[in-house]
Amino acid sequence: MKVYYSLEEIKDIEETVVALGNFDGVHLGHQEIIHRTVESARAAGLKSAVFTFSNHTSTILPNMKPVKNILYEEDKLRIIEEMGVDYMIDIPFTKEILSMKAEDFISGILVEKLRIKEAYCGFNYTFGYKAEGTPKVLMEEGLKHGFGIHVQEPFMIDDKVVSSTWIRELISKGEMEECSKLMGRVYSIGGKVIEGNRLGRTIGFPTCNLVVDETMVTPPNGVYISMCTLRGEKHRAVTNVGNKPTVGDYAKNIETHIFDFDEEIYGEEIRVEFIKHVRDERKFAGIDELKAQIEKDCIDARAYHRQRGGI
Repeated sequence: MKVYYSLEEIKDIEETVVALGNFDGVHLGHQEIIHRTVESARAAGLKSAVFTFSNHTSTILPNMKPVKNILYEEDKLRIIEEMGVDYMIDIPFTKEILSMKAEDFISGILVEKLRIKEAYCGFNYTFGYKAEGTPKVLMEEGLKHGFGIHVQEPFMIDDKVVSSTWIRELISKGEMEECSKLMGRVYSIGGKVIEGNRLGRTIGFPTCNLVVDETMVTPPNGVYISMCTLRGEKHRAVTNVGNKPTVGDYAKNIETHIFDFDEEIYGEEIRVEFIKHVRDERKFAGIDELKAQIEKDCIDARAYHRQRGGI
């Protein structure tokens, strides 16, 4: 997949079928649009393209609180590439684009730059100045410029429209199984392992510690059944998100205990998948009570992993 990070980089590309959208979660609704784009392009002998932005539109829109990310940018690109897309246009959303008239966006970017022959978008897709660009506008301009439009109807699960807003809500409530159902994959957070207070090691449960990335939406404090990817391999694990109230006053972090693993991996990259919320974080009477609860959490998590199968 060829990735373009600015409009200036786009030169002499082949004619395209383009998926239009923010695709900030690449959830099942987004995936449906992209799959249809790829299939249509292959059938017509054209190139498939995804046009999106590298930052959420909330970072530029006035009087709007910045929205937390569901995906790291590199994960977004990887997932879309794995779907067979030829071109990825992943440009910054700027004030210039915000103020661009819908017709100029279509003629200057879609027609001139991307050589568009077909477009796929969601029913609620908007673009251009004051969000005046809509699927209806795309259809009208498509007739003028000679490209077709396919508008996807709402993608429903449990009689509700799948959306990134709904997914953020589920993550923030710790409803990880429901979140996975909407995303088509388990929600995960990654980063470099940092040194903690080593309490876990002293009580027999060494942990890998991650600092909470404030740009990402994170699950609430509590214990989760998890999987941890390290050095390209997946390991069964249990993860605590929280402030460790039993042992002191700490900033919120993510601690993962990998089963049957006891190596120091400070500075190494790991990825933690949040499979299921087990319990809320709470303050215990002392270390012995905390240790007993961790033992129970591990027993329950191991049993869940065995029942779930796989690794």
